[in-house]
Amino acid sequence: MTNERKAPKRIASVVINSLKGGVVPRIGLPYITVGRKNEIAALLHDVDIVSEGGASFRFIVGKYGSGKSFMLQTIRTYVMDRGFVVVDADLSPERRLYGTNGQGIATYRELVRNMSVKTRPEGGAMMLILDRWVRVLNEQVKDRAEAEKKLNEMMHAMNELVHGYDFAAMLKMYWQADCEQNEETKALIVKWLRGEYNTKSEAREELGVRNIIGDNDWYDYLKLFAMFLKQAGYSGLMILIDELVNIYKIPNSISRQNNYEKILTMYNDTMQGKAQYLGILMSGTPQAVEDQRRGVYSYEALHSRLAQGKFSREGARDMLAPVIHLEPLSAEEMLVLTGKLAELHERLYDYTCRLSDEDLAMFIKIEYGRIGAEKAITPREVIRDFIELLDILYQNQDLTMEQLLNSDAFAFSKTMLEEEEETDAQFAEFTL
Repeated sequence: MTNERKAPKRIASVVINSLKGGVVPRIGLPYITVGRKNEIAALLHDVDIVSEGGASFRFIVGKYGSGKSFMLQTIRTYVMDRGFVVVDADLSPERRLYGTNGQGIATYRELVRNMSVKTRPEGGAMMLILDRWVRVLNEQVKDRAEAEKKLNEMMHAMNELVHGYDFAAMLKMYWQADCEQNEETKALIVKWLRGEYNTKSEAREELGVRNIIGDNDWYDYLKLFAMFLKQAGYSGLMILIDELVNIYKIPNSISRQNNYEKILTMYNDTMQGKAQYLGILMSGTPQAVEDQRRGVYSYEALHSRLAQGKFSREGARDMLAPVIHLEPLSAEEMLVLTGKLAELHERLYDYTCRLSDEDLAMFIKIEYGRIGAEKAITPREVIRDFIELLDILYQNQDLTMEQLLNSDAFAFSKTMLEEEEETDAQFAEFTL
């Protein structure tokens, strides 16, 4: 179980512990990525279009545990390597695309908090980006007067976009504060750009500006960020939004429709050329997207734009369509994945894994041999079962995989079919 490109122990720890907890690690994905070639190729084609000044919008649809979040994080890694800035957030009851009680701005704050670049993949990269922009700007000009001329040109160009003048004015103020080595003002500008001012009066008192980023206009500022990032030397901005199911779960139909209207605005902007250097990826379950009573498709304007055509089917999906349906990973791909996980596990705990290729094949055969597994089993289940098995074998050197799998000591994870049935029961609606 050796690998020429061994993962550092820190990376192995993050990957194994994240996957054991059922979540996708934010780093180390290249060490465990298998399959999904067609999906990744389609999304990277979008990335090329965005880097040339275009825009894109895609939905990734798959069952719980099928690899939606993994796909988002994989693309996140790819695009950062290509010079993009990435912002990502999971929706929740407190974070929505639209809300009147701070849910919209809460999503924006989470997105910019997770702002990442290749040299800062864990997030929190906003100030690093701004400082790099200032440095590059100062290297391009001879003196302060020329720099101010360039900044005024940028303000004029951005003035055509909604809130563009305010945004550009803050950038100019940041450059001035950097020239004067005024770290306090720089910190206040970053606070404004992060959407952390709650009232206009507070922003006016501290920065002398009249507007703040709020629930209704936060997306406009992300479009401005995309334009600015290109000028700052990056390829563009990629927005990743997961857990669309939290919009599906909103009990109030008007509130749900308002959120879907926000998605429509974002979709139309990217399709009609109203956004540049901007890519948007959203992911959700088939129910959250395709349910015509509560899902994305309940909003007719989105349904007519996104619905699958007559010819697309499992095994022959249209990867150029706005909605990408994740196909299940094959047993062969899962076999490759278990081998990669075994390598990381032995790297993390400094031991030699005793599992042979035959042992791994036996594990996969048993997993996929369970009742209903052909349609219901997902990568998340297989991964969690396998890591648990590795943990037990590591701690009990006298045990073999065959003994463990044939004993009562090892319990499989629930199938996704069982979990979805439980979820449906939790959110069932009853009408009289």
